[in-house]
Amino acid sequence: MPFHVVLVHPEIPNNTGNIGRLCLGTGSELHLIKPLGFSLEDKQLKRSGLDYWHKLKVHIHEDFSSFLLANPNAKMAFYSSKGSHTYWDLKTDEDQYFVFGCESKGLPDELSHQYEHALYKIPLAPNSIRSFNLANAVSIVLFEGQRQQFFK
Repeated sequence: MPFHVVLVHPEIPNNTGNIGRLCLGTGSELHLIKPLGFSLEDKQLKRSGLDYWHKLKVHIHEDFSSFLLANPNAKMAFYSSKGSHTYWDLKTDEDQYFVFGCESKGLPDELSHQYEHALYKIPLAPNSIRSFNLANAVSIVLFEGQRQQFFK
């Protein structure tokens, strides 16, 4: 069963294109929660996803409630700099959903509060940067999940 990457209100087409390419390369599925900060026809999105975009399994959801209705049994882990757990604390399942917020604001506050028990962070050096680029963060989390599945 594949992993699932969920992007809540992504804003930058290049990031989404790169994440789509990551998903395809890892056999994962991509879920995009509207509103999107770009058109799915955007040249930058397609350029970042190169000629692979048409092979990617992409699910578009009108809002987070629609996503939950379409995926009622989703085992979700949420990622934010506000998380109290680190990403390597999560013991991933084969059908894990990794949920990320938008580039400028991160996860919406209501999701951070509602899913506080499942809120993870990627540790940063003290007094360094606010966060990693979204595509880099997805890469870190996705490959940790793959490492865990591979070495079960």
